[in-house]
Amino acid sequence: MTSFEGAYGPYSITADDEREVFSYRLALFTAALAQVGLLLQWRQLGGASLWPWLLPLLIGVGLALRWIHIYLRPLHRALKLLWLVGCLGFAALAFNAGPNGMAEAIANNPRWIWAIGPFFAALAGIGFKEFFCFRRPEAIGVTLLLPLALLGSLMGLLPTAVSGSLMGLEAALLLVLTLRKFPMPAAADVGDKSVFAYLEEQRRGSGKNSELT
Repeated sequence: MTSFEGAYGPYSITADDEREVFSYRLALFTAALAQVGLLLQWRQLGGASLWPWLLPLLIGVGLALRWIHIYLRPLHRALKLLWLVGCLGFAALAFNAGPNGMAEAIANNPRWIWAIGPFFAALAGIGFKEFFCFRRPEAIGVTLLLPLALLGSLMGLLPTAVSGSLMGLEAALLLVLTLRKFPMPAAADVGDKSVFAYLEEQRRGSGKNSELT
């Protein structure tokens, strides 16, 4: 157990914290690998049979959001909600077009991006968190390229090939980001636990005060 001095007092990084951080990194790495595999298969073999890559992508991001450390609870909840809405959008797409016809359905009707877009917004949120905390250039690439590719395609401002290239670059940057995280000490991803404790105390205090009024 390693001790640190935080903004609101001392705190320790426990074995549970280390396991949680490793789980977060592994989940994000799984999602990055799945996204790279999906886009490579789409480029080389076409849009059929992409769903085996889609499942670990969706699950990986969901688990990463389960274990990510974000000080602001409303932001954390918002990212989880975006992930859930996006997963429901993918489910609706699969039901409508069939598991093997999802890519073609999106190409023929870009409005499906409204349904699946929240999932990628959640992924971009993870990229923003990583950039905000660690100032990694690949993280800001993930944050900016995802909305640029999707909105550009949705609004008809970018050809499909350009949007696909932007998504491919984003996927490569996400993979680089995840690989660079594994050598980092767990404390980097845990953050200042005294801040979490302080915010939780403030939240509980506000709850008690509202009950008294």
